[in-house]
Amino acid sequence: MCHLIRPDQTRCCTVQDHPLSLLSTRHQGPHPRRPVEEWAGQIKASIIIQGLIDTQEPSTSTAGTVSCCSLCEKLGETTPGALWCSECEVFLCKRCVKMHRANPASHDHEMCDLSGEVKVKRRRKAVCQEHKGEVIKFVCKDCHKAACQTCCVLHHRKCESVVTMESVMPTMKYHLRKSTNVLTKKISKKQTLIRKTHKKIRGIAKTKLTVEHNIKSAVKRVIASIRQKEKQLMNEVKDITDKQTQQLKADIKLEEIEMQMYRQHCEFIDQALVSDCEMDLYDAYQAWESGAVEMEDVRDTEAADTRRIDDIIFTPDTDNVLKVLDNLQLGKIDVTYQDQGTYLPSPVLVDTIDGRMEGDQKNPLLHDVTVLVVDGVQTCVVTDCDNKCVKSFFTRNNHSCHSKLPLDNPPHGMTQLNEKQVMVAVPYSLQIVTVEVTPDLVLLSTITTRTGYYSLAVLNPSSLAAGACECVDILDMAGHVLRSVTTYNGDSLFACPFYMCVNNKGKLLVSDYGKTSVTCLTSEGDVVWRYAPAGDRALSYPRGITTTSTGDILLVDRDTRR
Repeated sequence: MCHLIRPDQTRCCTVQDHPLSLLSTRHQGPHPRRPVEEWAGQIKASIIIQGLIDTQEPSTSTAGTVSCCSLCEKLGETTPGALWCSECEVFLCKRCVKMHRANPASHDHEMCDLSGEVKVKRRRKAVCQEHKGEVIKFVCKDCHKAACQTCCVLHHRKCESVVTMESVMPTMKYHLRKSTNVLTKKISKKQTLIRKTHKKIRGIAKTKLTVEHNIKSAVKRVIASIRQKEKQLMNEVKDITDKQTQQLKADIKLEEIEMQMYRQHCEFIDQALVSDCEMDLYDAYQAWESGAVEMEDVRDTEAADTRRIDDIIFTPDTDNVLKVLDNLQLGKIDVTYQDQGTYLPSPVLVDTIDGRMEGDQKNPLLHDVTVLVVDGVQTCVVTDCDNKCVKSFFTRNNHSCHSKLPLDNPPHGMTQLNEKQVMVAVPYSLQIVTVEVTPDLVLLSTITTRTGYYSLAVLNPSSLAAGACECVDILDMAGHVLRSVTTYNGDSLFACPFYMCVNNKGKLLVSDYGKTSVTCLTSEGDVVWRYAPAGDRALSYPRGITTTSTGDILLVDRDTRR
């Protein structure tokens, strides 16, 4: 029995509380990250565990020493002991052994031969702490306590089941061995788990190196791009400065030419001034008047036609660069978690519709359901097989309302055609009917088919899928079969494909409780994948199926209530 004790209660426990009690002192353990050895060192040994340890300790060894017979020693004799009685815990000589075995009270005691290299194991006797000196030999099953003979007389007289300790030993050994097997299996599982965890740690280290390498590669590519930008700017500066340098060198050349011409004019004028000929002076004057003015005009014209670089300045766009760097996304680190079962948030019951309406001949058997919002009114539409009708439930002006559309035969599968219309399969009539939801129900049209269909799903505005026994047909809106899907890789694909829906990618999902599978088809009827797990994950009786806006598949497995 396990006792739960509040901190404000004090209770002194002894080994008498239960023969299998393992009593230990509650203590504050070390931090979980500390070494295992530190944890083990903090665990206090229980009374019984300590007793077992004491029992296993060698108490007497015959190596090199000879113990005297305990009975002869009491008589003043020193006869060497030949055997050890573990029950009486005495050494006996060969003569006393015969007498010991002849005694009815000790004839079945276990004897240990001392002639060889033998370690004598002493038996620990459980002594009653209340009645000193008395050995515990009984167990009270009513009180779940071990007891001595005096305890039985004083405290357990009215108990109905007081047995000897020896009689319960086989049962206790059986349960202890069973517990050992359980613990051994748990140890094996823990060892397997530890090995797997170590493998994961190694995988994490490997993943870390790979991710770090990818990050460094991304950074290198970005740096290389920045280096390329640097190179482009450097080339642009070089082109501009080279052009400016060439222009300035050209200006210098022109200036040098003009200087040379000016010198020549000076020399010509000097010669004319010292000449005695008046005509030379006149020619120099005319040359000056015409040539100098023309040269100056040429310079002015050329300067007006050529754009000269005055200065070169680099203005860093620091603010924009910093903004770009702040918004720079080198990449994203995604973390995937171990699949331990993905669960949607727990649903909350808002309301319950039992499906009953006035005029029903039987209890409703609701087969399929869909919800439409018609002119802002949320409307629940269901098929009722036993009452051979389609029903709608809605709230109008704060009043619960309903509508019923009777049919000739039981309706089954239903699918939404548009915002205000549904299509319903009536297999026994070989019909597919179109119903308008206003939210009252109005029969719009009836299509006659060659097969009785139990499930429907609109694939696109011009085609729909219909499930019958052992096949799924792709139909046009007039009910003509465009393609019939029955086999896959030579094997029968369907048995009872009586529930289906279309996911957010336009693929058809078919729940088949006959094949205990879910099959995904394209809108043309080609198989994309098939889900039929085995073992613990095997489906039992798959029925209703639908998807979320993100593409998650919700499947009802009826018999396993999942």
